Amino acid sequence: MSATSTLAMTHLVPLAKELDENKVTPGVLGFIVFALIGGAVWLLMKSMNKHMKKVDFEEEPEAGQTAPVAASSKAAPGAKGERTA
Repeated sequence: MSATSTLAMTHLVPLAKELDENKVTPGVLGFIVFALIGGAVWLLMKSMNKHMKKVDFEEEPEAGQTAPVAASSKAAPGAKGERTA
């Protein structure tokens, strides 16, 4: 170990002995980090809701499924499956 780390350890060890080992709390720094994460999640949810409101999705039938009767009766002449002559 370097002289600096040895000096730091000699000053920090007595401070660690003063702490109650049964009562450890995250402190102010833990609260700030938790609050920042909570704020970021709130902003992300707000942004997601804004983007989801813009989505206009209409599901199309799969290729293997038959089309509804109303749509097939409106087919133009010459469409697939019809004879024009």
